[in-house]
Amino acid sequence: MTSESDIDAARWASVQARDKEADGQFTYAVKTTGVFCRPSCPAKPAKRKNVTFFGTASDAAAAGYRPCRRCHPLAVIGRDAQQTSLMEAMAAYIVAHAGEVLPLARLADQAGMSPFHFQRSFTAVTGVSPKQFQAAERLRAFKGRLRDGKSVLSAIFDAGYGSTSRVYEQVAGGLGMTPSAYRDGGAGETIVHAVRDTALGLLMMAATERGVCFVQFGDSEGALLDQLAREFPKAHLEPAGPAATGPLDAWMAALGGHLAGAGPRPDLPLDLRGTAFQIKVWRFLMSVKPGEIVSYAELAAGVDAPRAVRAAASACAANRLAVLVPCHRALRADGGLGGYRWGLARKRALLDSERTTSIGLFK
Repeated sequence: MTSESDIDAARWASVQARDKEADGQFTYAVKTTGVFCRPSCPAKPAKRKNVTFFGTASDAAAAGYRPCRRCHPLAVIGRDAQQTSLMEAMAAYIVAHAGEVLPLARLADQAGMSPFHFQRSFTAVTGVSPKQFQAAERLRAFKGRLRDGKSVLSAIFDAGYGSTSRVYEQVAGGLGMTPSAYRDGGAGETIVHAVRDTALGLLMMAATERGVCFVQFGDSEGALLDQLAREFPKAHLEPAGPAATGPLDAWMAALGGHLAGAGPRPDLPLDLRGTAFQIKVWRFLMSVKPGEIVSYAELAAGVDAPRAVRAAASACAANRLAVLVPCHRALRADGGLGGYRWGLARKRALLDSERTTSIGLFK
């Protein structure tokens, strides 16, 4: 099986060659600038140590990177680059005014378009509606202010939430805890974590007293620990250690055995942390039988939101529980793999195993 390092080496070669054939297969982001690009971007490539790869542009955007203004990585193949540039400018406008009331008519007027045309164009380029984009930016700002130590009340109004009456309804699901607890960076929570080599690469699992809250593949233990610490900067992160006993060690062993073909996907207690919509999507995915697949459109319909296809795809990209929430079973309508935050090679391996094995591993 091709390793993740081999895949990244091939991707880096494509970036250095500015290979247009690689456009659409992956994007790369530059940690020092916060920008992500197509492989064919004409800009001078950054140093390799500052570059990270994503399966899709949506994955890079979800990780907090901004689209490059030279190569327009959010552009749909064949789409007018001028329109893409305009939509990216409108995304920047929403970010700058996220704390204000932004009715569709105001945004459309700013773009010089009809509301219908603007809504459709913005969604096609960014993958989410203007309203969803603003909500995500407002939540990002709210989380940032809480992390900076501001009081919950100050953070609520600074981020543009007009009152406290509905703030818990609007943001608590996106935090996975109360705003006060998130402001404290998970203070008071103990999160136990462990790392194991698996058939699909290095994997970290972490759990609270409620269940598994984090399952990620990565290149190194340090990088995985950094990801965990960014979500819970003030939680007590406790390494389980190589000789750990107790539930986490047993859960890691069960998942590792599953990935090696020695057992079914373990049914573990999960501490799901996301918006109400994301959790609905994740729970629906968990109901899809091994060996079966769904399109993003079917996924959206399955959670009673047939028009929220791109939001359903974004929920898959936001999944923190690799394999346990089987977002690898969601594909594009044309049967294409789509994106996968842990690499398309892993997604393909999981799907191939499910399709060819009727008993044992994925039963």
